[in-house]
Amino acid sequence: MTVLSSPHLPRIARSRALLVVLALGLSTFAVGCADDAEAPASTEGTEPLGIGKEVTVPISVAAAALVAPGAEPRAVLRPTFAPGTEQQVTLHTEHHIEQQINDQVPRDFSTPALTIPMTARAGSGGVDLTLGDVTSPDPILSEALTAAGGSQAGLDFDADGAITALRLAPTPDTPNTARAALENAFYQAVYRSIMFPDEAVGEGAVWTVHQEVTGGVTLDQVTTATLVARDGDRLTIDLTVKQTPKSSSWALPNDTGTLSIEDYLMEGTGTITVDLGLPLPVAGAISVGGHQVYRDPRSVSLLSQSIVTQVTWAE
Repeated sequence: MTVLSSPHLPRIARSRALLVVLALGLSTFAVGCADDAEAPASTEGTEPLGIGKEVTVPISVAAAALVAPGAEPRAVLRPTFAPGTEQQVTLHTEHHIEQQINDQVPRDFSTPALTIPMTARAGSGGVDLTLGDVTSPDPILSEALTAAGGSQAGLDFDADGAITALRLAPTPDTPNTARAALENAFYQAVYRSIMFPDEAVGEGAVWTVHQEVTGGVTLDQVTTATLVARDGDRLTIDLTVKQTPKSSSWALPNDTGTLSIEDYLMEGTGTITVDLGLPLPVAGAISVGGHQVYRDPRSVSLLSQSIVTQVTWAE
């Protein structure tokens, strides 16, 4: 990869090298985790985190701010699931990336869709997850995932519903490609989750959740939540998401240089249904997408990306 930093490369050779290096770091932006999150963000889509052991990934702090309290009656929303509560739920993720350098033919760097059935069991301050038979429409990845059944994962929560840590422990026989795919899927889900404000709210309430997403570029992610309906503990919440870079450049993987951010637009919408008495969403889908344009300051290379990420929950 060191060839990218060489100022003497011919234009075509440098463009090809840039393409190879970028292929390693694409998911860092699309998912928005360490979401790539700090450690995850830089590893997402490349090397899996834990090999043969459980890895705990801290999730960046989220803060909720009330915009409108909504109609009466109002109440403070908090998860109420008791330790030992079990839930059967399925997580489905899709991650589409198309990339073009200058006027070259666009390349598809999408990762295969993943469907993860799981059993969630609430504990003290979090939830433990046992994965069922994970599937993918991609035959190669599907074969690699056959050993992932029975893998363990987990989420730690604050009292307001914010996720503070992600725990991952694939079975020892799970191949690296399957491990990376599982990590990618859970990062997407974590950074499309929601927390509740401290104030009492009713139907029609609106609040925002600010969260920093760290990768090659640090992003300011703002999720706006609207409480559309409440039926006992069951809440229907509309979501809008917008990500904004906090710097003007992207640090490429493996210290191979930086790209200037020429244009960046990532936003999306969705609706989720949560039950305060259960640890995970019972239904819903959210899609976040957009385009990004980057310039290599040491050449004439201009990189354009189109990205769409989808997260779906179902019981």
